[in-house]
Amino acid sequence: MRNLARIRGSSELLMRFGPTVSVLLLTSVFAIVTPLRGGLFVTMPLLILAAYDLLQRRHTLWRNYPLLAHIRWIMEDLRPYARAYFVEGDLEGRPFNHDQRSLVYARAKGQLDAHPFGTELDVYSAEYQWLAHSIVPNERAEIEWRVDVGGQQCARPYSASLLNISAMSFGSLSANAIMALNKGAAAGNFYHDTGEGGLSRYHRSHGGDLVWEIGSGYFGCRDDDGNFDPARFADTAQADQVKMVEIKLSQGAKPGHGGVLPGAKVTEEIAEARGVPVGKDCISPAAHSTFSTPTELLEWAARLRDLSGGKPVGIKLCVGKPHEVFAIMKAMRETGIRLDYIVVDGAEGGTGAAPVEFSNRVGMPLREGLIIVRNALVGTGLKGEVKLAAAGMVHSGAGMAMNLGLGADWCNAARAMMFALGCVQSMKCHTDACPTGIATQDSTRQRGLVVGDKAERVARFQRHTLHSLREMVVAMGLDNPWHIEPCHISERLDSARAASIDHIYSFLEPNQLLDDPGSTPYAADWDAAQAANFGEATCRQN
Repeated sequence: MRNLARIRGSSELLMRFGPTVSVLLLTSVFAIVTPLRGGLFVTMPLLILAAYDLLQRRHTLWRNYPLLAHIRWIMEDLRPYARAYFVEGDLEGRPFNHDQRSLVYARAKGQLDAHPFGTELDVYSAEYQWLAHSIVPNERAEIEWRVDVGGQQCARPYSASLLNISAMSFGSLSANAIMALNKGAAAGNFYHDTGEGGLSRYHRSHGGDLVWEIGSGYFGCRDDDGNFDPARFADTAQADQVKMVEIKLSQGAKPGHGGVLPGAKVTEEIAEARGVPVGKDCISPAAHSTFSTPTELLEWAARLRDLSGGKPVGIKLCVGKPHEVFAIMKAMRETGIRLDYIVVDGAEGGTGAAPVEFSNRVGMPLREGLIIVRNALVGTGLKGEVKLAAAGMVHSGAGMAMNLGLGADWCNAARAMMFALGCVQSMKCHTDACPTGIATQDSTRQRGLVVGDKAERVARFQRHTLHSLREMVVAMGLDNPWHIEPCHISERLDSARAASIDHIYSFLEPNQLLDDPGSTPYAADWDAAQAANFGEATCRQN
């Protein structure tokens, strides 16, 4: 038995260390036979690495399988690229599949964006949605549409394009990426949302229209203690390049979550844009300190409108609890203060890093969130005064048409604009190792992003996508995209049944929440909503 155990032990050792020893012997022979060709320079690093693997205590695989275990780490690093380029089908990639990315690339480059041989989608599965076309297409539809944002309480309304650059901060994106986006916005006459990281010198670089997003960190308009500073806000907000102000309540990737930018990443440029000390941790709280109730939110929005010189002020949120949305509607009705617009961000959105639990399990998807806010505005008679925008995986004219059919007045896109810049979805945004120079502060990586060339791609993608939207409107026989209704959008319930969206979701009639809330699916949430506080709704029992 002892001999058998020894034999087994020897065989296990041979299996474990045999390959490593073989590699080292071969490289040693190589070093001896070809000393003048630098064989020693190959052998010695391997010997040192094998010795380190045997002695270190952090990685079990390295100790048990010195040298060879590194193959596992190499394959792990290569896995995303191998999967994307060799394994995934055209419709399988996430968050954007190959076909979706290719459409953006083609339009950004001005290449042919047609697709041969019919759809690759399974039209009898839940993945298929469609728009109702008409036997009599309307070729007389206007070439371009814009939407006026800003109600009677706004002295300086803004005419917005139907597709704009969604919020992405300097710091998350590189200086070159911000400059290319802004130059593209200027060339295409659409707006560029700054994100909550402050209005940097790079946002101002090419004169493109800006929407200044103000988050809970009040970056660019904060005092030394991190509180909102009215004077600093007014100084920036009154700049002619700033067209609107956006209060960020939450975002799709991590709603209800704050953040910390480590001091090591707070460079002089980032500190300048955010108004924080260089080299110190930059904290973005989960909640705002300027308000805690719906009424206080509206009062602060009115104050921002005055401080900005009468420019439109709105909010951006990823919908969570419906009664909180209704509470804002009640506050607008009771105070008489109106928001100029609301941007709904879907849980599928997100360009920067976020905790995986938040990305996967927190927040309402765009469609449901957009329908709730649309119903809240329509049901309280406010839809004519408060404009509504949609953000979350917007990348095509068809997607825009569906969002407008659900109640949106315009759309914003973030990752599609990154694709237009040349993003290859390497999923390295949070590592400062973005290979395309878009989501990194590494100057050597940024160098590859040529601002002038990428700006043209951004403008071209936006223009061609709007052209695609117009073609959808023409095919549907309508005069404009705001005539698209839920009944024009259909989807499959299963392989044998399909229905239009208005038979799947509830769409309220004007003032229905005011006149007869009990007839709506939101009766309990409406009752729980209060202008005086965001409160807590009681879940209904079956």
